[in-house]
Amino acid sequence: MNLGRTPYAECWSYQQDLLERRIAGELSDTLVLTEHDHVYTIGASGEARHVLASPAELAAMGASVVSTDRGGDVTYHGPGQLVAYPIMDLQQHRTDLHWYLRALEESVIRVLGRFGLEAERSEPYTGVWVGNEKVCAIGVRTRRWVTMHGLALNVNTELKYFRSIIPCGIAHRGVTSLAMLLSSPVDMEEVARAFVVEFASVFDLLPLDLSGNAMPSYGAEYPGGLQPNTGLPSQETSQ
Repeated sequence: MNLGRTPYAECWSYQQDLLERRIAGELSDTLVLTEHDHVYTIGASGEARHVLASPAELAAMGASVVSTDRGGDVTYHGPGQLVAYPIMDLQQHRTDLHWYLRALEESVIRVLGRFGLEAERSEPYTGVWVGNEKVCAIGVRTRRWVTMHGLALNVNTELKYFRSIIPCGIAHRGVTSLAMLLSSPVDMEEVARAFVVEFASVFDLLPLDLSGNAMPSYGAEYPGGLQPNTGLPSQETSQ
């Protein structure tokens, strides 16, 4: 489901509700897409000192700071950034967080490939990079093998907001966006549609409509339910 632009705290609460419902078997795997209002989030293993802006500077930017239960350090969310929160039961896929993280990265790498960009992983870090710059941060949490939180792909993100933090606690590398790499703004809905397609392909899933039927084509507006495509066999981590 594409929620449009949301305040971070409200969307976090919504994720928690979906996670409990997924654990209870009340809904299928669900992919939530959104953009957030300006916010800096600090992961469970993050350090507040990596937020460089003072309270007065944060107020002037209209940005808040939220400590979360996802993995990783500090990152920025804001308009122009595609945020994806998969609520998935890994017991229906693979009970392996490393596999899950690599699959999220692969989804984004394929999306960037659609735009002619060669993206890659960069050990030992989690996320997606183009050259020396990170274009997508990832931080997740699981409970009873059901996932929440997810990834943030910089599309038309105002990169100046990253100057007020040490992104993901990595001081020696930069941050970029699709718009910066392509020297032009990028259609957010096009990126969202591409992500749904590649995410479904990587996890071997089909999006469902509100009646529970497999949708013939994918779009940013899809309701958000997912089902196994071919019947797949059957914590938190950093950015």
